[in-house]
Amino acid sequence: MNNVVLMGRLTRDPIQRMANSVNGELEIARFTLAVDRRRRSSGDSGEQTADFISCTAFGKQAEFVNKYLHQGTKVCLQGHIQTGSYTNKDGQTVYTTDVIVESIEFAESKAAASGGGQAPAYNNDSAAAAPAPAPSEGSDFMNIPDSVDDDGLPFK
Repeated sequence: MNNVVLMGRLTRDPIQRMANSVNGELEIARFTLAVDRRRRSSGDSGEQTADFISCTAFGKQAEFVNKYLHQGTKVCLQGHIQTGSYTNKDGQTVYTTDVIVESIEFAESKAAASGGGQAPAYNNDSAAAAPAPAPSEGSDFMNIPDSVDDDGLPFK
């Protein structure tokens, strides 16, 4: 099975192209995703390391990428790996590996992306000191305390 799931940030704005296809013109978006490595190596100086993965989106996914994504945007995508090769102008064979995007979505809110992603500060000391409520029995949802107003929720 060839399936890839990645979460990372665009290293620069996507490159937009159009190509001719059987059904007319097809939009293409190429971008590089910086994906943090899960573990640091023992010889590492404690710095976070990342892999830079080439990604290509076609059609509707490319339209989404070209319209809404830019350098620094955090996304989660699902796709498959595609390898290829070509001969460069010096006659050398160059091997390529790309992730072909099948679905893509934002991985953080606009507020978090612009630096406002901190949790809202509550002035009610009793709410801050109270432990997180446990989910009610038979439910996968957490009970939200009455002291939390609707403006603090990520949805309405």
